[in-house]
Amino acid sequence: MKRTRNETQWQTLIQNQQTSGLTISNYCQQHQLPTSSFYAFKKKLGLTSNSFVRAKVIQQIEFLEEQPSITLTVGKANVSLPATTSATYLAQILRELS
Repeated sequence: MKRTRNETQWQTLIQNQQTSGLTISNYCQQHQLPTSSFYAFKKKLGLTSNSFVRAKVIQQIEFLEEQPSITLTVGKANVSLPATTSATYLAQILRELS
């Protein structure tokens, strides 16, 4: 027997699907809904959005602390360089500053 739902019921079903974490196909299968009707009401109610994608964080990334810089002082000159500056480049700068 075919069940008829009003727009409010469809809006609730669509919102429940979005918060369920299930795909539309899986949600419709579990709730015995025709996927074609689901998509049609989603479009009719203006609940389709191409600019927003619901995402789930699955891995967190730790930020590394900023490493201290290398400061060279020769006479009145101060030069600050990243801590990752190669020894060869440091030697060239020291030669130029001396």
